[in-house]
Amino acid sequence: MPESRNPEHILRRLEWTVIRRLDGLLHGDYRTLFRGFGLDLADLREYQYNDDVRHIDWNVTARLQTPYVREYNEDREVTAWFLLDLSPSVDFGSHEVKKRSVALDFVTVIARLLTRHGNRVGALFYGDSVDTVIPARSGRTHVLNIMHRVLSRPERTQSAATNLRDFFQSAFQVMQRRSLVFAVSDFISTPGWGQPLAHIARRHEIIAVRIYDPLEMDLPDLGLLVVQDAETGEQLFVDTHDRAFRKRFAAAAERREKELRAALRQAGVDALELSTNDDLVDAIMRFADLRKRRSLLLGGAPLPAHLEAGA
Repeated sequence: MPESRNPEHILRRLEWTVIRRLDGLLHGDYRTLFRGFGLDLADLREYQYNDDVRHIDWNVTARLQTPYVREYNEDREVTAWFLLDLSPSVDFGSHEVKKRSVALDFVTVIARLLTRHGNRVGALFYGDSVDTVIPARSGRTHVLNIMHRVLSRPERTQSAATNLRDFFQSAFQVMQRRSLVFAVSDFISTPGWGQPLAHIARRHEIIAVRIYDPLEMDLPDLGLLVVQDAETGEQLFVDTHDRAFRKRFAAAAERREKELRAALRQAGVDALELSTNDDLVDAIMRFADLRKRRSLLLGGAPLPAHLEAGA
């Protein structure tokens, strides 16, 4: 088996190059990434300086006219689910790295971080429907099994249009216990997935992991090209030397970005964006810093403009 398709080889590489670096940067405190999850309400007390403002109980505060915060006990065990979009569009990559590889590396790293502390992880895969459900279990062998199931899937040249709405609705039915959920997708989908994503967010802590390739945002002057729709297989002959065409392409990409960010914001879901040319450690650390700064904003107020751009 080629090394690029060998789960054990990939996991060892990530343990050495990514997980070890994250251990050093986070000092083992992965609650920075998963803040707010795995907690049972224990008590209420008056707010003190440096308390996490997200723990303020606004109903009690309004009644007593004094800020009160909730105190929690942590659950011993975390259950995490990966909602992994493996539709044809994730097999795109403008250079050597495809979006599918970035998604797999992310899932592997987070799954291993969780399982080595005794937590359980499960996964749902979407092709053009929810075709795989891997029950939540713990252990390194289980992570290797998830990886193997991803790597053994053949790439598909075309399918029906991706419908993340159905994916998220199906996932909600599977995940009964409150869990930590990672929706890993390029979010190239028919509209309407925002509401079921918000539905998941009301029961679980959910993080949207958006995978993209820079070429999807900005098309350089590459001359005459044949462009293929990854979902339908439809091909078009385009002249990227045409400045007006590149301008229309950029405008359409910007509209998609605004619609995506608006849907995630309305669903109340934090987003980690991963490019095919990103350093995975740097991207995860940026996200950890964003969540830390978000927790300092009173009452869940909107992010300032300079932070919203990175959300």
